[in-house]
Amino acid sequence: QVQLVESGGGLVQAGGSLRLSCAASGRTFSSYAMGWFRQAPGKEREFVASIRWSSGVVYYADSVKGRFTISRDNAKNTVYLQIDSLKPEDTAVYYCAVQEALFLDFGSWGQGTQVTVSS
Repeated sequence: QVQLVESGGGLVQAGGSLRLSCAASGRTFSSYAMGWFRQAPGKEREFVASIRWSSGVVYYADSVKGRFTISRDNAKNTVYLQIDSLKPEDTAVYYCAVQEALFLDFGSWGQGTQVTVSS
C-alpha cells in the first residue's frame, strides 16, 4: 500500500505560479507511475499529468500543456507539479495518485491540496 500526501496549494493571483508536491511512502518501489488530477467545484475529477517512476516519461492533458510541468525526485519518493501562468479555471482541489502497473487505474489517492486562482 502506498500513502500519498499533497502540499503546496494556496491562493494566488492569475498569472502566478505554484509548485505542488506529492510525497509517497509505503510500497513505492512497486509503483509504475504517479499522476496528478484535479477536481473543480461541480465538476468531475480530471487527469492533469503523469510521470513514470523509472523512465521519467510524462503525459499531460491538452488543457495544461505548456503551463504545467510534472517532475519526480526518486530519492525522496516525491512528485512535483509546477504550475505557471495560473488561470481562474485552474481553481480546483489537486490530487495525486499512484498507478501500480501499466493499464491499471490510478489509486491510493491523497487528501488533495486546494488551489484557488483569483482574477
